[in-house]
Amino acid sequence: MESVDGKFTVTGVEERIWKLLSKWKALAMAVENQWGGPDSILKSQKLASDVLSCLFLSKGEVKVEDLENLLHESLLLSFNTEIEDGSIDQVAEQLMNIREEYLQGNINIISVK
Repeated sequence: MESVDGKFTVTGVEERIWKLLSKWKALAMAVENQWGGPDSILKSQKLASDVLSCLFLSKGEVKVEDLENLLHESLLLSFNTEIEDGSIDQVAEQLMNIREEYLQGNINIISVK
C-alpha cells in the first residue's frame, strides 16, 4: 500500500473499495457461483474499477444514487442477478463514506468491516 505523508493514496482507496465489495454477500455469491460465467472474478474487478472511477473521476457531484445505479446495473447485466435485500443501498452508502473520508484526508483511519 502506498502512502504519502501518512495518508493513503488512491491505491489505498482502491484496496478499501475492493475489500468492501469482496465482503458484500450478494457479489461474493455471484462470483463464487460464477453467475457471470467463468470470468466472474474479472467482472467483479471491473466493478471495483468502475466504482473507483465513479467516485473519483466523475465530473460534477457524485450522488449515492449514482452508485446504487452502478451497482444494480452491474449485478444485473454482468451477473444476471437482481438484488432486493437492501444491500445495494448499504454498500453505496459505505462507498460514499470512503470517498468522503478520502476527500477529508482521513482515509488512513477508515476500517472496512
